[in-house]
Amino acid sequence: MKWERMILVSFFGNYIINTIIAGIIVAIMPASTTKGITSPQYVVFALVSAIFVALFTCWYFKYSRGTLISGTTFGVVGFLIAIASTFVSALAGTLVQTGSFSQAFAIVPNFGPFLWNWATLVLIAVWVIPAAIVGMMQERSAPKM
Repeated sequence: MKWERMILVSFFGNYIINTIIAGIIVAIMPASTTKGITSPQYVVFALVSAIFVALFTCWYFKYSRGTLISGTTFGVVGFLIAIASTFVSALAGTLVQTGSFSQAFAIVPNFGPFLWNWATLVLIAVWVIPAAIVGMMQERSAPKM
């Protein structure tokens, strides 16, 4: 397993999903009166994101054979990259807006409750399930020796 490639591909995938895919879904789908993870926009975003995670997993396994374990590992790394990116973005955004390190670091205690949310479970599912399925499918299609 090439860890640096895994981190790079999952970071790129996270960027594409959170900027381009989210922007397209918001532009195409009308806003709904339903809020939270049950809104049609969020459901479509989660499904399209899962498809793109599967595509990024295939891209990662382009030069090697995937297995269920390596696919799941890719998904977990992608999830951790998404969480780390969110944390760094929150710190940097607060620092840029306020110009105060104390204000930026004041969000650190609030990050735990932010993660304890249904959206985090959806994020785990979006990253781990498609990656594990792609790894399992590649393992099954591999020639037996």
